[in-house]
Amino acid sequence: MADPIGINSQITDAVTQTNVKVLAESPAMAMSMVYQTLAQSLSTSMQNATFAQQQMNQIGAAIATVGSTKIMDLINK
Repeated sequence: MADPIGINSQITDAVTQTNVKVLAESPAMAMSMVYQTLAQSLSTSMQNATFAQQQMNQIGAAIATVGSTKIMDLINK
């Protein structure tokens, strides 16, 4: 049976199936984006924590050096 406006019914069925597929997959895509964003945020915060720990270790080493230098100065006087 011919469509009154001249559109093949197979084309409309294909478009409808594609639209349903896109709508059905969108929640999974949204959740995967949320998980990917969470993983990126977590890894960035871990990198920041590691960097801060390294900086504190350098400050601690400098403090220990200055402290031991002061002690050696007191001993040598």
